[in-house]
Amino acid sequence: MTAIELDLLAQTTAQPPTGSSAQQQAPRPGAAEPVVDETPSSTEQGQSPLDESFAPRSHDEWVRETRRKAWADTKWDVQARTFYLGRDKYDDSESEAWALGGSVGFKTGYFRERFSFGATGYTSQKLYGPDDKDGTLLLAPGQEGYTVLGEVYGEFLVNEDTRLTLGRRGLDTPYISRNDARMTPNTFELVTLQGLYGGKDGAPELRVGGGYVNKIKERNSDEFVSMSEDAGAPDGFERGVYTLGANYKTGDFSIGAIDYYSDDIINIFYTEGKYSMPLGEDLKLQFALQYSDQQSVGDALTTGGNDFSARQWGGKAELAWGGALFTTAYTSASGDTNMQNPWSGYPGYTSVQVEDFNRDGEDAWLLRAGYNFKSVKGLGVYGLWVNGSDPEAPGQYARDEYDLNLQWTIADGPLKGLMMRLRYAHIDQQDPGGSDLDDLRVMVFYDPPSL
Repeated sequence: MTAIELDLLAQTTAQPPTGSSAQQQAPRPGAAEPVVDETPSSTEQGQSPLDESFAPRSHDEWVRETRRKAWADTKWDVQARTFYLGRDKYDDSESEAWALGGSVGFKTGYFRERFSFGATGYTSQKLYGPDDKDGTLLLAPGQEGYTVLGEVYGEFLVNEDTRLTLGRRGLDTPYISRNDARMTPNTFELVTLQGLYGGKDGAPELRVGGGYVNKIKERNSDEFVSMSEDAGAPDGFERGVYTLGANYKTGDFSIGAIDYYSDDIINIFYTEGKYSMPLGEDLKLQFALQYSDQQSVGDALTTGGNDFSARQWGGKAELAWGGALFTTAYTSASGDTNMQNPWSGYPGYTSVQVEDFNRDGEDAWLLRAGYNFKSVKGLGVYGLWVNGSDPEAPGQYARDEYDLNLQWTIADGPLKGLMMRLRYAHIDQQDPGGSDLDDLRVMVFYDPPSL
């Protein structure tokens, strides 16, 4: 079975630059040009917020999309990427690679105002990558380059508010997403139905979506495999994932929930609520709460038949002041195993550049400060610290992570569409040997103005 990006968060997720304090995003294939949002955001790269799932970011985007006409409105997207990652691990081993690649994609307008189709090809080729330093996920295993047709899909308009999609496509929800934090994103084989109702001129908005996800192409792979195999089930067992969710937003308040069910594998339930409170012309206070629950299902194929359960809750408070954003967050994981996220980045508020802070029994605090420079359009910086506690499992230790991110997305002039990003993380592990980890990433992405 084929399917497409659980358009259940369709056409909204950013490509690699997500998560900068400036939320400056290089567009994914299908987007016309990079977005430079003046409002800071603390969404981490690779995460997919629930309130941006199930539909484009706004009602106006949805309307523009549905009114595109066949060949005349076909959108082409070409993106070039180069990415260096070097990591010194806790055990003193290293991962290092430098890759060059990108994507070429298109999406037609709607034939007879009902049907459109699209496709995207991706490639990542080695510029540098010692065989003994594998594991960056920039290249295929063995430090090999790869090329893959990651998206081939059709999209049907049931009506102006509802879309059915079939094929292979990227998708973005909290636990099934592109996780586009390397050279190429996850893409999926699936079928989905999603809708956006209301939301015009400040009216309440309801986003809904559901579908069946059959296979996944991991970020550094050129093959689609079953969702169960990707989650760790033995060979020969093929299970997909059924998902259904919704998000309601009115004014500065939103709340939503989504469930993922994979027979004999896992059931994941996730819910999140957000509220923002303007305190002045340039001052806003924002709050968010999240909860994840994970349970084994049926034969529990990924754990040899052993039942498991895990859960994590978290809270986040943010103060936006002009171009600055100050964030504090807390998460707590419990159950009888670590939280899992085999098909996406982890959506927890304390999940950052390297660590997710979601091990069984682990509590974590985050402090973060970011700023978008008004004097240099598109330039943003942030730094953060996460303090994690000792998890339950013996032989595992508390960790502190320190991250620094600098990003510049050029929005005007001859270099419009060029994004440069520098990320550095240091993790201090509280084990008897004082182990630590260092992670350096340098990214340059270029999206030519529309073709």
